[in-house]
Amino acid sequence: MKGKRMGVFLTGVLLLAAPGLAAAFTAGNGAVSDERTGLVWQQQDDGQTRTWEAAISYCEGLSLAGQSDWRLPNIKELESITDDGRYNPSIDPIFTGTQASNYWSSTTYALYVSLAWSVNFYFGYVYGLVKSLYYYVRCVRGGQ
Repeated sequence: MKGKRMGVFLTGVLLLAAPGLAAAFTAGNGAVSDERTGLVWQQQDDGQTRTWEAAISYCEGLSLAGQSDWRLPNIKELESITDDGRYNPSIDPIFTGTQASNYWSSTTYALYVSLAWSVNFYFGYVYGLVKSLYYYVRCVRGGQ
């Protein structure tokens, strides 16, 4: 996952800093390209919550920006679009309509296979959640 978060108090204000490169996103046709990773992201989710299995099916059936090879991102890919300098939601505003809530990844929690990893985009934290619950989805293509 990303590097450790470090906090510093300066005249009563908590400043958070995290190591990493600045994002380089470009948008067009409902998709966002990440120049750092080569991944292409669904720019705006459809506002629907789904179980983990339904999230996988949704991405596999998505046709967007003239492409049909979309998939549910793994946890490292999904966390790569968090922005530690933002919260509520913790993502670049180029990703329109992002809920400050949980988004599924394709990565199963190794110890408990009934869980999958997710990112909560309020603060950008990573959690293991029960696969039968309903959360948001943002699909990706390329990489892996």
